[in-house]
Order: sequence, then structure tokens, then C-alpha cells
Amino acid sequence: MLRQTSLGTLGLSVGGILTVVGFWAYFITDNATLNLVGFFYGIPLLLGGLALKASELKPVPLMQPTAESVLALREQQATATQNQIRQDVTRYRYGQRAHLDSSLERLGLSPTDEECPVLVGVQEVETAGAYTLVLEFESPLMPLELWQEKQDKIASFFGPGVKASVSPAGDRRVDVALIAAP
Repeated sequence: MLRQTSLGTLGLSVGGILTVVGFWAYFITDNATLNLVGFFYGIPLLLGGLALKASELKPVPLMQPTAESVLALREQQATATQNQIRQDVTRYRYGQRAHLDSSLERLGLSPTDEECPVLVGVQEVETAGAYTLVLEFESPLMPLELWQEKQDKIASFFGPGVKASVSPAGDRRVDVALIAAP
């Protein structure tokens, strides 16, 4: 629940309300207690909310609902790395340019900020009886051939216990399937 809540929006809302109450107390009612609440709590929360909102990275959506059979496979076969990736990309993040940007940089798939592929979707599926986490990237400046060359490196980077499969997913999009290999 908290993973799906934007701390920036929460800070802006609470800080905005407290700041308005503080100004109202100062100018209208001359209530010193409410005035202090607005100035000492409201304004810092408002500024903190603005800072978080400016550096916010929204969660990546699930491309399709996960089937019950795949959830059962996840419980049995998913590696710690697959679970960590799924949890990280489906929650709000702060202070990052893009989801998995440092991983892509280490893999040699993001030489510059402009060429960095963007994670646009995640799905959990079954591949030949194995749990699979599919990451869909929009990659307009990285050719599919480069992704396919890095397939073994991707598997070892996200391994052990993971096989990687790279396939086209449409115009300028690439699917990276991380397949549990029990």
C-alpha cells in the first residue's frame, strides 16, 4: 500500500493544508498555536513535498494482470533478484533518472543519458514451466542486435539461477525475459 503512495504528493497535501491553516490563523483568527503549526510544520513539509515531487520516478505498470498459476510459480521458483527487481520497479523511487539505469549502465546498454532505454512495462508469465519476469524497454537509440549481444551478460548480471532472453516487442521496444532456472 505504501509502495503505491507518492510521498511527494503526501508531503504537498499535508504541508499545503498546514501552511494554509497557519496563514489563516495568523491573518484571520490571531491564534498563535495554529500559526506556529503552519509555519514550523506546514512550510517545511510543503517544501519537502516539492523536492520529492521534483525527483519522483513513477512505478512501472504491469502490462497484464498476473495469473494465479504464475503467482504460485513465483512463490516456488522466483529468485531473490527477480523479486527485488519486481518490487523496485513497481513502487515510487526518488533521485533516479530511470528504473534500472545503473544496471543498464553496467551492462553497457546506456552509454549516455540520452541513449538510456526506458522501462515501460513489466509482466509475469510462465515460460516452459518456469517463472519469468518480462521487462519491456523502450529503446529508440539502442538496436536490438546490441541487446541480443548482451544476452549472456544480462543473464550473468541478474543471476545466478536466471536465464535471459531478448526479443523485439514492437517498434523500438525490447522485451528482456528473466527466466528462473531452478
